[in-house]
Amino acid sequence: MLIRFRPDVIALKPKVVVILAGTNDIAGNTGRSTQEMIQDNIISMIDLAELNKIRVVLLSVLPAYDYWWQPGMEPAEKIVALNAWMKEYAAKRGIVYVDCHTPMSDEKHGMKKEFSPDGVHPNAAGFALISPLAEAGIARALKAGSP
Repeated sequence: MLIRFRPDVIALKPKVVVILAGTNDIAGNTGRSTQEMIQDNIISMIDLAELNKIRVVLLSVLPAYDYWWQPGMEPAEKIVALNAWMKEYAAKRGIVYVDCHTPMSDEKHGMKKEFSPDGVHPNAAGFALISPLAEAGIARALKAGSP
């Protein structure tokens, strides 16, 4: 996402960008990533957005108990830890943080079955839950004024 941020976000000159990032890094989809590496990438996207007068809405990483294509990664608690960092970092930076994890999470910090066919990717019900939360975050970001 960081590599694509300039052409896919900055070049389009939006007022707001919604960043939902981290689960593919935790899954190791492009190689192993530490929490610090993931945090650094998120910080870089926020920096780039703010330097270009784009307001940021940071969405929590969605819950996942396991990745069916990468079994044994044990992502649930890594996601909880990353979300805690993102919430704190967003508050420190004065950007909007939206918690989609809590309403979608079951007792094991996996995604509730009604929101996903595979425990990772949201279905229509999952997107129906996420959409108004993201829209409310966008509205808050727009009200906040320039970054």
